[in-house]
Amino acid sequence: MTLTSQDPVELAKTLLADLTALQTKMLAEAAASVKDWTPRIHRPEFTASAANMADWLALRRADLSSLQQPLSTLGLSTLGRLDAHVGPSVQAVLAVLSRIVGAPPVAFPSREDFEAGEAVLAARRDELFGAQEPGDPRTRVMVTLPTEAGTDGGALIASLVEAGMDCLRINCAHDGPEVWGGMVTYLREIEVKTGRHFPISMDLGGPKFRVLEIEAGKKAGGEKHVFLVGDQFALVRDIKHAPKGLFSATLSHEALVEALEPGAEVSIDDGKIWAKVDHITDGAAVLTVTRVPEKGGKIKPEKGVNLPGSNLRVDALTPDDLKALDFVVGHADVVSFSFVQTVADVQSLINAMKDRASPGKKLPAIVLKIETPMGLRNLPELILEAGGTLPVGVMIARGDLAVEIGFDRLSEIQEEILWLCEAAQVPVIWATQVLEGMVRDGQASRAEVTDAAMSQRAECVMLNKGPHAVEAVSFLRDILSRMDRHQTKKSPRLGPLRVWRGQEA
Repeated sequence: MTLTSQDPVELAKTLLADLTALQTKMLAEAAASVKDWTPRIHRPEFTASAANMADWLALRRADLSSLQQPLSTLGLSTLGRLDAHVGPSVQAVLAVLSRIVGAPPVAFPSREDFEAGEAVLAARRDELFGAQEPGDPRTRVMVTLPTEAGTDGGALIASLVEAGMDCLRINCAHDGPEVWGGMVTYLREIEVKTGRHFPISMDLGGPKFRVLEIEAGKKAGGEKHVFLVGDQFALVRDIKHAPKGLFSATLSHEALVEALEPGAEVSIDDGKIWAKVDHITDGAAVLTVTRVPEKGGKIKPEKGVNLPGSNLRVDALTPDDLKALDFVVGHADVVSFSFVQTVADVQSLINAMKDRASPGKKLPAIVLKIETPMGLRNLPELILEAGGTLPVGVMIARGDLAVEIGFDRLSEIQEEILWLCEAAQVPVIWATQVLEGMVRDGQASRAEVTDAAMSQRAECVMLNKGPHAVEAVSFLRDILSRMDRHQTKKSPRLGPLRVWRGQEA
């Protein structure tokens, strides 16, 4: 598109023509998507959300960057904050442009058209992560409970609630129904005392991709061997057949072994060790270390394994998950779905929950944990499949996701997930290592504080378990409240600044 005219009216004419063409293309593509999606939407309240997501996906296929400066020159919206109300935002700009150039007027959207999406998102946030009192941060705080929270009489949970926790997380990869039941009981007792509901999210463990066994090998320096760049090791199907003299390890899932091929990249222990497959021989993959901390790294049982770039075709629901669902369906408000990648995964979870639900029992909402490139690519379809049947949220599971897509891409991708979910009017959990230093050691790093401030743009932020979790909740709420003065999603609020007025910062 050519936008070189300096005359405001001529510039507006060009913008009107270009934006009208974009709108026509957007509406046609979005209508086709909605027609395809409609049979899968069984909740009427999700219809408008799906339509806005369709508009957003269609519009964002185009490059809008060249429009922004010319629109700004005319004092108009640059469309940079249209996610929650795509159609009305485009329509409003067209309405102004048509009046500038004297063309037949385009109708302005109503104020309600702009506010509806934001109101729906806020209501869904409250449903999944708890309602708050006026003056509290808009972003909810979720805390992962440790084992002792199920046996200490509710003391820890009460302290977390007093500090400002809004909802809690139970990780079903650990403990079992007896401990989980204690956590639920203690929280429900607190609800009776406070008169407030605190939603419970229960995370399914999902398939485990970990080092299982190791055979150090005589030439490998024993189990304390430290790997440096250029060192070799093997990943094998059976530790009994480990190559002689070479450090070897088995993996917890057959799909990992099947995906190993020459040139494949492997990450171990959350990216502390990176290696590349050299060759496959006699049931073993021989790898060479390509990246590692300066002091080296160790390969130990139970450390996580990732194969970035490999599409692992694995059922997201494991036998352990199905067993956990026997308890989860009757007690959780939200089920967080680990390693979800396909529409079939979502369908399997919904069917498994229906099979376990008592007659008339409301099923838990679903939170889609986005951990893999496939899950990321399929996210619009996953949102549609889950949200068409049950309330849905999305967790940006930044630990595994960063390893899978590359640490350098994480900042970009977490932004894009936030934008998509706002368009779909789906609440988001900002997760993994938020204020990790403070939770663990009582002191947050500067980078962690900045990350916590960024989390305010999500509907919920998750803290991990740790000895200083109570203090971290209070600290996080203070950060969120301060950021609320200045930011709503991508939009600066432009409230009065205090630093240069002689007031307290």
